[in-house]
Amino acid sequence: MTQIKFYGRRDVWSGLREEISDTVHGCLVEAWQLPEDKRFHRFLLMDAEDLVCPQRSERYLIVEIICFLGRTDQAKRDLIRTLFTRVRENLDLPAEDLEIVILEAPMVNWGIRGLSGDRLALTYPVTL
Repeated sequence: MTQIKFYGRRDVWSGLREEISDTVHGCLVEAWQLPEDKRFHRFLLMDAEDLVCPQRSERYLIVEIICFLGRTDQAKRDLIRTLFTRVRENLDLPAEDLEIVILEAPMVNWGIRGLSGDRLALTYPVTL
């Protein structure tokens, strides 16, 4: 299971939700072999005064990836590298304005479709 939260300014990113979602999901499919149809994205867009980061431009974007524990450090590095590359290519966003965090939790800590995550039958790998 992987859920994504996007944090950024509403006036910059609200019209680009589909492009952001497609870009990030494509990276997850490529780097972590997530299925095409497994997309859980939340946009937490804020007014300019609600996102204080004077060291960044108004296009500053935070991508928070919440996922099952189990991917190797190399798999996480591969995803981060792929994200920086694709976001630059697809959204013209420089590395200085993109921050990525991967937050992992054991499968048993998730509740999905009436089950704890460790009881789910997954169609994709978690240990890469």
